[in-house]
Amino acid sequence: MHELSIARSVVDICTENAGGRRVCSVTIEIGALSGVATESIRFCFDACTRGTLLENALLLIEHVPASGRCRQCNSEFPVKACYDPCPACGGVGMDLITGEELRVKGLTVV
Repeated sequence: MHELSIARSVVDICTENAGGRRVCSVTIEIGALSGVATESIRFCFDACTRGTLLENALLLIEHVPASGRCRQCNSEFPVKACYDPCPACGGVGMDLITGEELRVKGLTVV
């Protein structure tokens, strides 16, 4: 369960940036192709925040859809899987633009 180590990292990042103040909420972005299970992150976050400045903090998760750019025709399109062909030209080579995100976007402190 890599979500546990991710939750620990989120707590560490927030603690470092909270300036000793209590954290009310944390917003994270999770990309559709990041491989992170949202419910597992929520469970692990609750466990990891006990006894910290983040205890009882609200975890807000923003889901980032995957999108790619075709290497052949340069069109951008939504991606469901890493090997989806381009809907415009049928090309199979693409570069992901979004969808692999996993980051702390912000936090609210008191």
